[in-house]
Order: sequence, then C-alpha cells, then structure tokens
Amino acid sequence: MYQRIKQWAKSIKKDILVVWLIAKDKRTPNSVKFLALIIAAYAFSPIDLIPDFIPVLGYLDDIIIVPLGILLVIKLTPQNIVDDCRILGETLVERPVNRWAAGIIILVWLVILGYLTMYFMNDSLSILSIFNK
Repeated sequence: MYQRIKQWAKSIKKDILVVWLIAKDKRTPNSVKFLALIIAAYAFSPIDLIPDFIPVLGYLDDIIIVPLGILLVIKLTPQNIVDDCRILGETLVERPVNRWAAGIIILVWLVILGYLTMYFMNDSLSILSIFNK
C-alpha cells in the first residue's frame, strides 16, 4: 500500500511538471495554456483553497483538485504536445543536481540572514541602552 501511494505521488509530481511544460509550449491553445498555468501554479503554490491545518479537508483538496486539474489539462491538450512535454519532463527530472550552485545559494541566504540578525540585534540593543540612562 505504501509503495503504491509513493509511486502515485511520484507520478503526480511528474505530471505537474508536464502541465507546466504544456503551459509554456507555444503550440498549446490559449485556453488550455491558461488552465495549465492555473493548475501548475496551484500545485506549486504553498497557498491552498482550504488550509492544510484543517483536519482531513486541508489535504483532501490537494488530493482531489490537483489530480483532476492535471487530468483535465492533459485531456484538453493535443496528444502530440503532451507526448513532447512528457519526454522533455523526463529529461528535466533526470538532470543531475548541481550541489555547488545549491551551496552558493544557501550561503548567500545565510549571509543575508546573518546581516539582518546583526542589524536588528544592534538596533534592539541600542533601544535598551536608552532605558539604562
């Protein structure tokens, strides 16, 4: 059961990428492109129609809305575009991860976070020194 759920989640992840590629494809009809863009944005967005902290219903919208949206976009898109986007999606998923680039991005974020921490800590300490006088 766990393996089936894990496999289903992987296929949804790949299909979301395919929907995003369909939205970016120039051959896709504009109405389908708009729908694909909305579905992909909803799937990638951390904001949900029903917040995840609501028991059962919070995750139910992700389990129902996203797969139905993916299915609708794939059914409305011409088959040759879907096939091309699936092939492109497979190559994008299999691309190697550049760990150096990820490390540099994390380092930049840590430097910014450290700077902001020092800035606000010094500012809060200067406010406290006013009360000592």
